[in-house]
Amino acid sequence: MARPSASQRQLDEHVTRLRGCTLCPKMYRPAVSGGPVWSRVITVGQAPGTKEPVLGRPFAWTAGKTLFGWFERACGITEAEFRASIYMSAVCRCFPGKNAAGGDRVPDAQEIATCSTWLEAEIALLRPTLVIPIGKLAIEQFIASDKLTEIIGKQQQVTYHGHRFDLVPLPHPSGASPWHRMEPGRTLLGQALDLIIRHPAWPRKV
Repeated sequence: MARPSASQRQLDEHVTRLRGCTLCPKMYRPAVSGGPVWSRVITVGQAPGTKEPVLGRPFAWTAGKTLFGWFERACGITEAEFRASIYMSAVCRCFPGKNAAGGDRVPDAQEIATCSTWLEAEIALLRPTLVIPIGKLAIEQFIASDKLTEIIGKQQQVTYHGHRFDLVPLPHPSGASPWHRMEPGRTLLGQALDLIIRHPAWPRKV
């Protein structure tokens, strides 16, 4: 989509600052960014895993293969096309490290609050009309999410720091969760993807 050159420069500068962020002492750097993609659609992931900082992009490993597979099957968009046309954000941009049980540590409230300033700036600059939070931690930044069955497969309008947009949540594509592979999760996921690809802001393949 067309964008003002001054705004694109602002986004370029924003991503440069983001990648150099060192605000959270317990986080493992570098911060991960999908790059300065000007878009009216923003995805919001949870936090990078171990592979994303090394490869330098969000959803770079197993969960990403699942996520991009969903969209390719739904509308034919490839991973490369997705990355080139959708702004990819997250609740936290650095790898949080491991917990005592060996899984990925959930970012604490202060880390989430600190990193939220990046998301606030991105929404203020891009003014998206569609935001896609992926996973419960991301969904909770916008709406209450006690049960995925109550919110997946639905679209609603929300206001976030003064900006209003449509929100279509997705479950996290982690292989550790069977939710999106079982009913009713599988059907609700399909409904959510249909809402997304029919949204006026979604990029159309030529």
